[in-house]
Amino acid sequence: MGREMDVELTNMCMVCDGTRVLVQNRRKPGWPGVTFPGGHIEPGESITASVIREVKEETGLTIEHPRLCGIKTWGEADRMAEIAFLYKAEVFSGELQSSEEGEVFWAERDSLPSMRLASGMEETFRVFFEDTLSELYYSRKDRDTPAGEWCYEDWEYTLQ
Repeated sequence: MGREMDVELTNMCMVCDGTRVLVQNRRKPGWPGVTFPGGHIEPGESITASVIREVKEETGLTIEHPRLCGIKTWGEADRMAEIAFLYKAEVFSGELQSSEEGEVFWAERDSLPSMRLASGMEETFRVFFEDTLSELYYSRKDRDTPAGEWCYEDWEYTLQ
């Protein structure tokens, strides 16, 4: 039995400034709403370098010393669909600027639940904010249904 899987690697970063966090209101129709900046890891790129690059591209800020705080994974019966590496950063420089991904702005951490969040972010925030959690794992509720378009209602999650 082979152990190879198709895996898509991504990252996401919570940039902190005291009680404020940097958020992005995504414009893309496939996953709109408030989230943290991040994106895909390029072939041959380290995971940490990718999160520094993505934050710079999407926000104009250069982060330093990002710290891995957890992972978010999506599972299928025959393959792992995606692994997102979740980072925190408190040291940054530069001027805040939005990108084609969406508007970026500082928000009080306590105000996040009242915002129009991107799907799945409420659970993802828990990995960022609760030190006892390090993984958010999604799996299909109905294991016999073939994968189709991504829809959080078709999945269940566990936090570990």
